[in-house]
Order: sequence, then C-alpha cells, then structure tokens
Amino acid sequence: MTTTAEAPPPAAPEDAPKARGRATRKRLVPYWLLLPGILWLIVFFAAPLVYQASTSVQTGSLEEGFKVTWHFATYWDALGEYWPQFLRSVGYAATATVLCLVLGYPLAYLIAFKAGRWRNVVMILVIAPFFTSFLIRTLAWKTILADGGPVVGVLNSLHVLDVTSWLGLTEGQRLLATPLAVVCGLTYNFLPFMVLPLYTSLERIDPRLHEAAGDLYARPVTTFRRVTFPLSMPGVVAGTLLTFIPAAGDYINAELLGSTDQKMIGNVIQSQFLRVLDYPTAAALSFILMAAILAMVTIYIRKSGTEDLV
Repeated sequence: MTTTAEAPPPAAPEDAPKARGRATRKRLVPYWLLLPGILWLIVFFAAPLVYQASTSVQTGSLEEGFKVTWHFATYWDALGEYWPQFLRSVGYAATATVLCLVLGYPLAYLIAFKAGRWRNVVMILVIAPFFTSFLIRTLAWKTILADGGPVVGVLNSLHVLDVTSWLGLTEGQRLLATPLAVVCGLTYNFLPFMVLPLYTSLERIDPRLHEAAGDLYARPVTTFRRVTFPLSMPGVVAGTLLTFIPAAGDYINAELLGSTDQKMIGNVIQSQFLRVLDYPTAAALSFILMAAILAMVTIYIRKSGTEDLV
C-alpha cells in the first residue's frame, strides 16, 4: 500500500494581503530597531557637523553677525597660521600611543595568560581610573610632577633630567610645563583604551597554539613573534586607534601640564571658540583636524592588514 502526501489547501484570496502584510512588517523590524540610533546620529552628529561646515565658510564678526560667503580661504589661513600646533598634536599623540602600546601590551598579556584567579582584580585596577574625572586625574599629575615633589627630586639625583633636558623633553631641573609632562599625562589618561582591546584580542588566542609552538621547539621569543603578536594585531590596531584619535584632539593635558610652547591644536580650537570668538577659524581647524585624522587612520588600517577592521 502506498500513501501520497496531500498538498496544503491553497490560501483563501482574502488571506493573501494579510500574509504579505505580516511578511512586510517582519522585514521592517530591523530598520525600526535601527531608527533610534539613526535619529541620535542625525540630531547629535550629522546636524552639528553640517552647521559647523557652514560656519567654517562664513565671514563677519560677533557684533555684526556672521554670514555664509563661501570663504574657503579660511581653511588655508588657519592651516598656515597654526600648522606647528597640528604637528605638535600629532607628535604628542603618536608618542603617547607608542608608550601606551609598550606599557599596555605586557599588562594585557599578563591579564590574559598569567593572572589566573587574580584576573578580575587586575581588570578592575585597569578600569578604576574611569571612575574618576578626567580633569581630576590630570590635576593629580600636576601635583606628582611638581617642582618640589619627590619625582623631580629623584630624577635630579639620578641626573635623568639633565639627559631629558639635552634631548629637549624637559627644561632645566623641572618637569611641569615641558613636552615630557604633556606626553606623560596623555599616556596615563589613555592607557586603559590600549589595554582593554589588547586583552580582548589576546584572550581569544587558544593556549594550545603556544603548546604546539613549544612542541615544535620554538623558543618563547619565537612563539611571541610568530604566533602571539600576529594573532593579537586586531587588538593592537584597535588600541592604537582608540588612543591616538582622542589624544590628538586633547587639550586638557597641554593646558594643565604644559605651557604656551606645548599648546596642541585642541587648545587653539578651544581658544578660538570660547575666547577669541572667531567661529569660522575654529570650525575650519576642527574640520582640518578631523580630515587629517581620518586620512591617517584610513592609511594605517589598510597598511596594517587587519581584516577585522578593514
């Protein structure tokens, strides 16, 4: 005996529009979920960006008012006048990023592979500075690097400041109001932004790969160079970006730990907006900084070859 499967009865004509409506609503669900985030970006990112773009091509004064005259020469004038601050910002941010990588990679490696049951405690210590205001943390460094403080006294007794002064990192027998102080502040404040991506990337590495490398008679240095570091490159790239981008636009560290000779482009933009009240120049400098960082980040990501971020 054989049985034949019966086909389901055809849908009634009046049920077809309801089925299409349910299918349409199901397809629209992801877009409805994205709508709050899209509105947030439009209101708090896209709209201010467009307003700043229009401000950068305006002319006038605060008394007479500003009008859009499409004066693109403001960009060239701003870059020609403040290019030293641009280069200084890039230099300070790059130096702080390298120091964060050098200091943060061993710490992230320790947390990922060696911390054991102390892993959560060390992670809390890394994140703990976020519970304190950025401004207060920077003011604390102003106290640490004070001229009469123990740090300066120890470095003077070891004649370290003589070497750093010869290198142009400090001035005389003091640390405050020097490039070294600004870089130290940037490094400290943005170090967690380097450690967390590195830890996330290192934690994903299977420990059995290290064991396999040892079974193949690879030395620990070779294992790190051929296995660990290449597999952690997504974390390295993410950490360097999260450190370099905010550090390049920072102005708090240069304001509190530096002098007029260490002003970064963020200090210039802040001054143009709030003190000089030259809004077109400030907006033009902001767009130049954003374009420069975007170009450098794009080139860096493509050269690094990290498929996770490209």
